[in-house]
Amino acid sequence: MYYECGICDRAFATSRARTQHANSTGHHPQYDCDYCDDEFYDSDEEADHKDRYGHWSPSIKCETCSRLFHSDAEANRHMQKHGHYKNYCKACDRHFDNANNLKQHLNSRVHRGQNMQCPFCKTAFTTASGVSHHLETGSCPRAPSLNRETLLRAIRERDPGGLITNKMIGWRDDQVVQYEATSRAWNGRFWECYLCHSEFSSKAGLNQHLNSPRHKDKVYKCPNTRGGCAKVFVSLAALFSHLESETCSFMRFEQVQQQATRILDSRRMISN
Repeated sequence: MYYECGICDRAFATSRARTQHANSTGHHPQYDCDYCDDEFYDSDEEADHKDRYGHWSPSIKCETCSRLFHSDAEANRHMQKHGHYKNYCKACDRHFDNANNLKQHLNSRVHRGQNMQCPFCKTAFTTASGVSHHLETGSCPRAPSLNRETLLRAIRERDPGGLITNKMIGWRDDQVVQYEATSRAWNGRFWECYLCHSEFSSKAGLNQHLNSPRHKDKVYKCPNTRGGCAKVFVSLAALFSHLESETCSFMRFEQVQQQATRILDSRRMISN
């Protein structure tokens, strides 16, 4: 058996002789095992050794701490034992890509139930934005005349200080307009919106688009003026959705639901 120098290919009768050669010439192995004291002159030898003895360094990360593990199973056992799931729902045993997705899940019907009710038909919803969308789209069977414009009129009457509504120049209380596309909207292939150039396969689809909030004025605003949030919204549902996301840290999700109940109560005025 011979011991070769991996640098100059010289062969030695003993491992000790090769080590003495390496010490005198600087021809030391460039690779070593993380687990044992074995050394190697090339990466192939190192890989063969690690494959044979399972001496690979752990590479699976814990989502919370700095611990590394050899397998997903080991990492999962560690994270379950110590609760180290950064974006993990323990109740559902589900992982999420980021904190926002986890927050949306925790605020969904799965965890929140349906505790918000339409004040007219009593249909249950998970969020305040769901209730307001129901009302603004004219979907409530007990309030068929209620839509974005009529709801806005009611909100304006109870928001004289402009906490969540913008004062729009030229806006009239009776401004409830229905738009219908003419034949000029047909561009030869699709029905086209002249404002944003979106295309629709049917005239009815374009009419629905024209009468949606897409091109309406942004009449609602985030009340977090002190926090510097200047976002404005076309609909009340969009405002509630923004607050529910907690992106501007104005109020917690639960508080949004409580305030929405007050806002949609015709007997109350809107205040800080």
